[in-house]
Amino acid sequence: MKLATKNLLNQRTQSPVALTQLGFGAAPLGNLYRKLEDRDAQATLDAAWASGIRYFDTAPQYGLGRSELRMSDALRRFDSDARTLSTKVGRVLKDCAPSEVTPEAFVDVPQKRIVFDFTYDGILRSYEDSIARLGTDQIDMLFLHDIDAGTHGQSFEDNNLHQLFSQGGYRALSELRDAGKISAIGAGVNTWQICERLLGEADFDGFLLAGRYTLLEQDPLDSFLPLCVKRDVGIILGGPYNSGILATGAVDGARYDYAPAPENILQRVRELSDVCAAHDTPLIAAALQFPLGHTAVQTVIPGASTPEEVRQNVAIFETSIPAGLWSDLKSEGLIRPDAPTPLAADQGA
Repeated sequence: MKLATKNLLNQRTQSPVALTQLGFGAAPLGNLYRKLEDRDAQATLDAAWASGIRYFDTAPQYGLGRSELRMSDALRRFDSDARTLSTKVGRVLKDCAPSEVTPEAFVDVPQKRIVFDFTYDGILRSYEDSIARLGTDQIDMLFLHDIDAGTHGQSFEDNNLHQLFSQGGYRALSELRDAGKISAIGAGVNTWQICERLLGEADFDGFLLAGRYTLLEQDPLDSFLPLCVKRDVGIILGGPYNSGILATGAVDGARYDYAPAPENILQRVRELSDVCAAHDTPLIAAALQFPLGHTAVQTVIPGASTPEEVRQNVAIFETSIPAGLWSDLKSEGLIRPDAPTPLAADQGA
């Protein structure tokens, strides 16, 4: 598969936002699970640029601002006319006491805590804070970050949606887009159902969906992805490895959806691995390329924390996959028979 560019369209103007089909997810630059030195973060970003990657995604949550700050150093070196940048809104970072720091999975973070705020003022505050950390007002896309229920429950989601539509959050996003300060708006979430719900309420340009359309999960084919095609809404696919297991295989300690994989998932991955091995194809390559078979999916954005991981991602992305692999996965019942595959898409099927 070539490192091509696809366009996500602004729903108001139909103006394109260019996305390389392989993007860069900057969560690891926020010291995800382990400390990363600044020089290593910059070397990783330079390796991504040198490889032809031009789309970069970050967020205030990633290291409580550290990822955005590290991205700002690289942006000064990158051609601003050639790159595409997204960050996220709805999480405001506030100074706090050491006992109140909310690092989640990030280590060695600034003394900040996260406050969820999807109101008009909260969206603008989050956006302005990101501009300050990134050192640029050339942000192409803003995504509502984790507006869905997730681990917080349905009342959390309902309250966020109330803030978004009744307390001006969506109006703030629309004003930024209409003023040309950003090009596209959407949501960065872990569930496709909230994306479908948002599309029923307002005009969104695209969604960053983590881990919900993969070799292990194709439920969005029922209603959500067809709706995206109908509405010309693009999907940026994060988490193509379902938080690890589709990269590592069914090894001891393999993780699925941020937790130890249950036995039924381990067995499914063993079966996927067997079919891939029969076609001399690494499971990780099939996992990375599979989502791009659907016309709604514009790009996949695996993370990387070293230059070598960047180069590995590019090599995996460019691995040639035989058509027979996809047909065998379907005949074995391991992926849905109606799931479009990369080769079938290239042939216009």
